[in-house]
Amino acid sequence: QVQLVESGGGLVQPGGSLRLSCAASGSIFSINNMGWYRQAPGKQRELVAAITSRGGTNYADSVKGRFTISRDNTKNTVYLEMNSLKPEDTAAYYCNADARSSWHGGVYTYWGQGTQVTVSS
Repeated sequence: QVQLVESGGGLVQPGGSLRLSCAASGSIFSINNMGWYRQAPGKQRELVAAITSRGGTNYADSVKGRFTISRDNTKNTVYLEMNSLKPEDTAAYYCNADARSSWHGGVYTYWGQGTQVTVSS
């Protein structure tokens, strides 16, 4: 119905940068909020950043000033630009979207499959 496909994860040295992308596709009528979460082994999944349909943003305190979330509504895609990466940023990163399906008409929160980000020297 609605699929979120993430890309851009990988291995990077401390202080480096990565750009994550998440493209939504399928039977989409509309998309409201989109966001990025992360989960490290043995820890709870936490919100990293979120963005509204009109571009309003919020960030976790731990990433403010280093990460930037953005979206391209013409492509149904959300991005996460990650700069000055630290080892503690290592986690599986998941995007999500609040979307209305044109197939069944319901509003649900959809999740991507996750992409691994590893920050290590």
